[in-house]
Amino acid sequence: MQLNSLGFPRIGRRRELKFALEKYWRGESTQAQLREVTSELRRTHWQWQAAAGTEQVPVGDFAFYDQVLTLSATLNAIPERHRGEGVIDLDTLFRVARGRAPTGQDAPASEMTKYFNTNYHYLVPELSQNQVFSIAYDQFFDEVSEAQSLGYKAKPVLLGPVSYLYLAKTVGQDFDKLSLLPNLLTAYADILARFAAQGVQWVQLDEPILALELDSEWQAAITEAYQALSTAKVKILLTSYYGGIAHHQALVSALPVAGVHVDLVTAPDQLAIFANALGQDQILSVGVVNGRNVWAAEVDLIAERIGAVARDLGDRLWIGTSCSLLHSPVDLEVEATLEPALRQQLAFAKQKLLELANVRQLLLAPESIAAKEIVQTCLARREAKAQAADSQVIARVAALTSADYERVSDFSVRQAVQQQKYRLPLLPTTTIGSFPQTPAIRGLRSRWRKGELSDAQYTEQLQQVTRDTIDRQLKLGIDVLVHGEAERNDMVEYFGEQLAGVGFTKNGWVQSYGSRCVKPPLIYGDVSRPKAMTVDWAEFAQSLTDKPVKGMLTGPVTILHWSFAREDIGRDVIATQLALAIRDEVVDLQNAGIGIIQIDEPAFREGLPLKHSEWQAYLDWAVNAFKLSAAGVIDETQIHTHMCYSEFNDTIAAIAAMDADVITIETSRSRMELLNAFEDFEYPNEIGPGVYDIHSPNTPSVEAMVHLIEKAAQKVPVRQLWVNPDCGLKTRTWDEVEPALKNMVDATRELRRRLG
Repeated sequence: MQLNSLGFPRIGRRRELKFALEKYWRGESTQAQLREVTSELRRTHWQWQAAAGTEQVPVGDFAFYDQVLTLSATLNAIPERHRGEGVIDLDTLFRVARGRAPTGQDAPASEMTKYFNTNYHYLVPELSQNQVFSIAYDQFFDEVSEAQSLGYKAKPVLLGPVSYLYLAKTVGQDFDKLSLLPNLLTAYADILARFAAQGVQWVQLDEPILALELDSEWQAAITEAYQALSTAKVKILLTSYYGGIAHHQALVSALPVAGVHVDLVTAPDQLAIFANALGQDQILSVGVVNGRNVWAAEVDLIAERIGAVARDLGDRLWIGTSCSLLHSPVDLEVEATLEPALRQQLAFAKQKLLELANVRQLLLAPESIAAKEIVQTCLARREAKAQAADSQVIARVAALTSADYERVSDFSVRQAVQQQKYRLPLLPTTTIGSFPQTPAIRGLRSRWRKGELSDAQYTEQLQQVTRDTIDRQLKLGIDVLVHGEAERNDMVEYFGEQLAGVGFTKNGWVQSYGSRCVKPPLIYGDVSRPKAMTVDWAEFAQSLTDKPVKGMLTGPVTILHWSFAREDIGRDVIATQLALAIRDEVVDLQNAGIGIIQIDEPAFREGLPLKHSEWQAYLDWAVNAFKLSAAGVIDETQIHTHMCYSEFNDTIAAIAAMDADVITIETSRSRMELLNAFEDFEYPNEIGPGVYDIHSPNTPSVEAMVHLIEKAAQKVPVRQLWVNPDCGLKTRTWDEVEPALKNMVDATRELRRRLG
């Protein structure tokens, strides 16, 4: 009964990978020094997994930037603008991710978007009709050798060929991506042959698209792929996650693979379905510990649930996490300051491996002293969890009526009132909210948290930063300002720290993309807002100028999706509780004289179930949560929202139903392609398509932004358009931000002359 680790976080328990990458990108370390840090991380993570009882350590889960990008490099699928004439190397990957040509000139980074329904972002492969796949980058094979040299049995982990094609985009002329599958399978066969030559026994091929409702062509592609790979001299573990695949049971069970992994956290009912259909020589790996949350598993209940199958299958049953632990913080052991009552509810990646071992202990020796201690721990944890209910919050949710979800007037009425009040020019310019979090600002926050600065000293210095931020925007000529969010650590964490029912860690970091890490709040109880969270800073910023300064909030759906949310009540209920807390803040901002309020929902689409048939139920409660948060204001108050790195075509009706007065979206990496959804739907409200990519250090030219705004004006009536960057500017430097914003304002003025 093997323990199966599907993948481990790569960032390190103290974000060692982040700091090593950024040091290298700044030119402060060599590639050899970067590789030394990453090699030590892999050694540590393999050792932890082996110590917990994992017989085969995953290899290939580590990536310097993104595992999909690593696979693209392996397959020789690198865009020409980043390729150069030499071999593909680590710097090639960084050019793809960050936007550079081999000559050092600017070149657009590859598009980045969410990995299925997670908050992890991957670099979208760009494939042409004449694409030829071949092994061109050796990181996977080098790391297999590295693990073996340390005495570990390596299990390579790769995204499967059909999911890889599904996640890719076509470039050049339109064609069917599936036409590339035969050539791609030849490359995969070569990869598997290389692994076999290294002595690898098992290879994990991840096909998360199986959780989708696939049409017949994609189902046929799955069959074609695994028939073609069936002659490989390695055993293939076909791995699915993020949802149930029982709707594809006949397809999957007929595949010539040595084993199948199913996610029992999202779909526990599929256990019997796949166990009964298992081939005589196949293994079944069951994902019983949640790889996407931090709450300690109810291992006693898990053991009960899978006990009968475990007895039937014996060592043909593997026990694993639901998915890769990439989405979990690394190690609870470094959380020294957590309240004991909260700490006992938690398990991070390292601890989840021990939970797998506990499940095995309960299955193999249920009467042992160790097993009885495990059960007692579970019982005590459940009893403590029951103490967290807040009756006032529960009663407030129960008392809501349909009127609480609607603005006073329709958008057409509100728009006229708002135009009269703000008298903004054609193509109003604004930014998404945050400005650079400089080392000085982070240093202030660190000194304040350590007690080296008093509250008054900290506030005084941040007020000076805010003055400077407002002054810079005024000099640039931006129309609707923001205060810059210098006081905020993270767009979700900042609010979570001020909400009741929400807890925090010191080192509970997870990777969002590249070196970008976030530390999600822990929603452990019923949520409420004890006091105003942003009003003081918004009032101060507005006092510095006659131009409108947006109040900046994070929306309830995004707070939910970017938190580790409790699992004992429905996510729709949690979203409603959060919406009421944000609603209270919106009303207080309005009453303090803040007339434009942005409620960011970048994670709105991220929460969509993978199965289209389940979408409407989600969209209903997600839209209602946003509307509840925004509907407490008068017509003059202009509500903005922001969404980034999402496809909008299939959710445009729901986005319109949110009824925000202005929506700002990411469009620059897609060259305004994402605006097609708003054009085809005839979106009624106002739109700010992003005109430059803030995730790249490149400074876009005036001409480039003029071109993008003109493209936007071809798709959306110009009087509905705003001009803004793709996203917040927190991660950039002022040396990058000011020239880019100056060009953005200059481009807008040029277009006003042409279009006005």
